[in-house]
Amino acid sequence: MRQMTIDLKKILVVRNDKLGDFMLAWPALATLKQSLPDSEIHALVNPYTADMARLCPSIDRVILDISPDDGLSCQLALAKRLKQQNYDAAVTLFSTTRIGWLLLLAGIPYRLAPATKIAQLFYHRRLTQRRSRSEKPEYAYNQDLAIHFLQDAGIGNIALPEPPYLEFDATEADQLRRKFCETHRIPADHALVFIHPGSGGSANNLGLDQYAELGRQLRSTQGHHIVVSAGPGELDQAAAVAEKLGDTSHTIYHSTEGLERFARHIAFADLFISGSTGPLHIAGALNRNTAAFYPRRRSATSLRWQTVNSADKRLAFSPPEGAEQEDMASIDVATAATEISRRFLRD
Repeated sequence: MRQMTIDLKKILVVRNDKLGDFMLAWPALATLKQSLPDSEIHALVNPYTADMARLCPSIDRVILDISPDDGLSCQLALAKRLKQQNYDAAVTLFSTTRIGWLLLLAGIPYRLAPATKIAQLFYHRRLTQRRSRSEKPEYAYNQDLAIHFLQDAGIGNIALPEPPYLEFDATEADQLRRKFCETHRIPADHALVFIHPGSGGSANNLGLDQYAELGRQLRSTQGHHIVVSAGPGELDQAAAVAEKLGDTSHTIYHSTEGLERFARHIAFADLFISGSTGPLHIAGALNRNTAAFYPRRRSATSLRWQTVNSADKRLAFSPPEGAEQEDMASIDVATAATEISRRFLRD
């Protein structure tokens, strides 16, 4: 590959879509930061994900995107702000036509993005990825772009960081867990199993009855307590699952204090169970144990949206062969509960 002359003082990384998508950019961000420790890494993100972006150790500054529906004057103002930053390079992990022409107007000399539709015309460096084939995890596609940029810049010995990509102070995490258990009268030695039934509409999910059945079927060696978690607008779903859990030991945790606070609670989970949604991918970045449920549709498979935790810390379940690709009701949750229990809850 031909080496280019690229200044590396200040680099903009773009991943401005949903929470789960952004969390799957963390390995790419870590690759850039560890390979270029003296470079300033800025990230253009969706305002909703900004709290998580500010927690990312690989990001030096967070830049808030605006809505695609904002008028031309707002878009031009954003391009002007980007231009004033004097970025040496931009690595766009997921591009749209709007982002492409904004970066062009910002005068960034090196601009890399996937070779995708019309948007690619605004970049002079492109990487063909065929993401629609879902042949590898989304985080790997993101990381491939980071590696391509580093290779263009002539960087050797590229760092490939391992999880966790997000960590909190261990003493603070222990204190928060202890306070949570005391508040909800949970024995300190019980495993905390988070079940998050909400999905934000991002992917097909198990039904509420299935989540409750799964919770009732879990078995542990030293005891466990189920925490039914809910983000904004998801409390009704959590309450319905909690009611169906019956006598199974459980608590509802309604996250109302922002993503950082939610992430700090996920950090002390012994196991996080959900569909393919943003909080699941926070759990992955924290390298917590995860059990996730995915459809078999090619654009939404367990491979494509695999979490970024270590391989031994994740399980994935999908509709069986012979069932419709998106028929989540066909997943045998009793069998899933047995496998989850064996992997994560029994010594």
